[in-house]
Amino acid sequence: MSFAAKEFNVVTNHEQQYSIWPTSKDLPLGWSLAGFSGSKEDCLTHIDENWTDMRPLSLRERMAEQMANA
Repeated sequence: MSFAAKEFNVVTNHEQQYSIWPTSKDLPLGWSLAGFSGSKEDCLTHIDENWTDMRPLSLRERMAEQMANA
């Protein structure tokens, strides 16, 4: 028998990509708390409002370096 988690944490990885994770479970390796928790809907809304650049951090850094060297 399983049940749906009711409370989630917003989490980020080393590439500053966002996801949600049930508060009742240990975080997977490579993910950190992003400082927001709530219902699934609230967490997804928070991500929509705060994750404005979907590119991974490594790509953003590489592009910025190329622009600086151009």
